[in-house]
Amino acid sequence: MENKKTGLYDVHANLNAKIVPFAGYLMPIQYSSIISEHKRVRSTVGVFDVSHMGEFMVSGPNALEFLNKVTINNVAKLEVNQVQYSAMCYPDGGIVDDLLVYRKADHFMIVVNASNLEKDFNWMQENLIDGATLENVSDEITLLAIQGRNAIETLQKLTKVDLSSIKYYWFAEGELAGVQMGIYRTGYTGEDGFEIGFPVQHSEKVWNAVFDAGAEFDIEPVGLGARDSLRLEMKYCLYGNDIDQTTHPLEAGLGWITKLKKGDFIARDVLLKAKEEGLKRKLIGFEVEGKAIPRHGYDITKDGQKVGHVTSGMFSPSLSKGIGMGYVPVDLAAIDSTFDVSIRNQAVPAKVVETPFYKRPY
Repeated sequence: MENKKTGLYDVHANLNAKIVPFAGYLMPIQYSSIISEHKRVRSTVGVFDVSHMGEFMVSGPNALEFLNKVTINNVAKLEVNQVQYSAMCYPDGGIVDDLLVYRKADHFMIVVNASNLEKDFNWMQENLIDGATLENVSDEITLLAIQGRNAIETLQKLTKVDLSSIKYYWFAEGELAGVQMGIYRTGYTGEDGFEIGFPVQHSEKVWNAVFDAGAEFDIEPVGLGARDSLRLEMKYCLYGNDIDQTTHPLEAGLGWITKLKKGDFIARDVLLKAKEEGLKRKLIGFEVEGKAIPRHGYDITKDGQKVGHVTSGMFSPSLSKGIGMGYVPVDLAAIDSTFDVSIRNQAVPAKVVETPFYKRPY
């Protein structure tokens, strides 16, 4: 199957981005270097093309009831213009995907991971109830993430909407750069910022306006490489690495979005039982000694015995040390617990640390 291109593919190519196939799209991994792009977002402002993400519209009189059945958070708690982090589970408690639910005036928008787009849509279609309709509008929307402490000053130049009045995980609909769009105070970097969604035909116009507005802050385009390192410094889960159909939300540290008291939903009984019986393993954040770099798939050992594996790992540009995430038995999950990570046939000492690894200074 041929890879799709986002509405900004030509822009990325003209910037000499390193473009690779990712989740069915040709996407920029980096423009200059992952570390410099990472530091740009941490210091001023950077822009990501995240148009590969999937967008579904859910409408109808029973839209809320349907979403409460297929997701683990409580959709009924959402006010209009509010966003909710959530997930869908299979009946055995394994995670279908993590996602965002946006409550609009007369419908809901769901944003899902690009790599799970088709699977998620099919799963929701299979579980659809009467009075709810589901539509995939992914190809019609360009989604940009403008992230960093100067994101708000950059975007405020382009809109009359008072961006400072939009709280974290809320949004407004309005005109920005002369285009009607959704302006969402969300992101996956740990920095302040916004994600903006608008019709694909305006892609280059909006991109250019954002870069003109952010020039005084040395705004830069940022690829998926730095998106990954930024999210890992926050211990944000990545589907396919840290969560998947073999993990359930409670052991993944997602108990805070798992509303077991909201009424029935897919996998509720299994998750209730898991909570009552107590967790056997937990997803933790750790750092390693010295200059070693933990990577996805490396073994985690204790006294020479394998007890888990690294789900995400890297050299942290912000902390200048090797950090990672992984599932370990509950008795190894407390802060300051120690174990080893097998890196190039060496047992490198590691310890559990508080997360997020990075805390923004403003």
